[in-house]
Amino acid sequence: MSQQTSSEKLRWTTADLELLAADEWKHYEIIDGELFVTRAPHLRHQAVIRNICNELGNWSDETQLGEAFPTPGIIFSDADNVIPDAVWISVGRMERFIDEAGHFTGAPELIVEVLSPGVMNERRDREAKLKLYSSQGVEEYWIVSRELQQVEVYRRENAVLKRAATYTAQDTITSPILPRFGCLIERFFRQIGTTR
Repeated sequence: MSQQTSSEKLRWTTADLELLAADEWKHYEIIDGELFVTRAPHLRHQAVIRNICNELGNWSDETQLGEAFPTPGIIFSDADNVIPDAVWISVGRMERFIDEAGHFTGAPELIVEVLSPGVMNERRDREAKLKLYSSQGVEEYWIVSRELQQVEVYRRENAVLKRAATYTAQDTITSPILPRFGCLIERFFRQIGTTR
């Protein structure tokens, strides 16, 4: 029996995802040929995504500069296929980067990931996805912690996403890519009821 060497590392592709059984309770993503499988997130995780999309969507409705989407598919390449929690994309990029199946094929200006519990989940968002989004031309990346009620903002600087700020619940987030957008961070975490 032969052992697999690092140069023979198994690489997943977009075509491989089509062979996996459709399971609405799992998300399959490929980053640099590595398969990541996650369960459907906590209901409050999804509420944070909805709240962020609502804030970005309301601003987009007023400005007509672009659109916010929850959990879109982005196929950067056969080896990089992800489902971020939310994105905002300008009208210009939207016209260039949507394929016939309704997936993005290029980088939106803003990508948002809400952290899920677990070391592997956090490493995926803070390391693997940060590198991927940086290499693909994302202008701004928000890593959102539901537990800490904070948002870490990474902005493109010298062709790389670098940490620019950390906003807490009482701060107002703004962005150079979203003219006149401002939102109190605690609005991202508002909820009805007490389910945690």
